[in-house]
Amino acid sequence: MKNLNFAAELHLKLGAPATGTVESLRLLRAFLKLEPRQRFEVIKLVEDLATEEALPEHPLS
Repeated sequence: MKNLNFAAELHLKLGAPATGTVESLRLLRAFLKLEPRQRFEVIKLVEDLATEEALPEHPLS
C-alpha cells in the first residue's frame, strides 16, 4: 500500500490476516494473470479433483 498510515490503521483495527488468507489472495492474483483458456483448464482440473474423477492422461496445455 502506498499510504503506510492507512495500512497501519487497518492492521490495528483488523489485525493481521491469516496465512491462508494471504496465500489465497496470491493464488487469486496468479489465476487472474492466466489466459482465459488456462483459467478454464485450472477450473476443470479443480472440479475433477473435487469430484474424484480420474486425471487426464495427457497435459492440458
